[in-house]
Amino acid sequence: MYFLYLILLFLLFIILAPAIAAFLVIYLGLGFLDLSAGGMLLILLVMLITSFINIPLTRKRFVRVVETSFFGALKRVVWRAQGVSINVGGALIPLLIVGYFLPELPLKELFITTGVVAFFSFLGARFIEKRGIMIPMLLPVLFAVIFSLMLAPEQAAEVAFSAGVLGVIIGADLLHLPWIMRKRGGVMSIGGAGIFDGILLVGVVSALLTGL
Repeated sequence: MYFLYLILLFLLFIILAPAIAAFLVIYLGLGFLDLSAGGMLLILLVMLITSFINIPLTRKRFVRVVETSFFGALKRVVWRAQGVSINVGGALIPLLIVGYFLPELPLKELFITTGVVAFFSFLGARFIEKRGIMIPMLLPVLFAVIFSLMLAPEQAAEVAFSAGVLGVIIGADLLHLPWIMRKRGGVMSIGGAGIFDGILLVGVVSALLTGL
């Protein structure tokens, strides 16, 4: 019986491991943004709860989409709902954190760093059916860290976090939005993966690395 409990606990740990790792990274990253421990825990809790909430930004409409299969030999016409929404935990709250720091940040340095992150986010972004836009985090994080340390060393963590959040939203989501809406249809959620979304993770990992 105890062996069975151990197996169940192990399986539970395996299932929860990604969430635990994400929580740890986010908590450590927020720790370099001059936020109190209580404030960080509150933000994490609110992000987790609101990761399931998407706020519509456009009216939903139905569009005609032609689907192909068997290398284009077979085609069928389907109607898909189309629209844009923003996820509260994965995009809106990170944007609010950026807005909180924005009045104290050097805007020229933030603009340059955001532009670089947006460029590499745009290049690396890929649309995956039923999963949305996915980006490799390495280059956006790397350049957010390098440029924030180089241009604004005294506020590197705040600049890196802000540029990471804004750069991914601009480069991966907004710049690809017209193409996705035109070619794919579907309802696109900015930050739809919640606390696992690249918008938040690029920001907090960049802040974490600048503070090490």
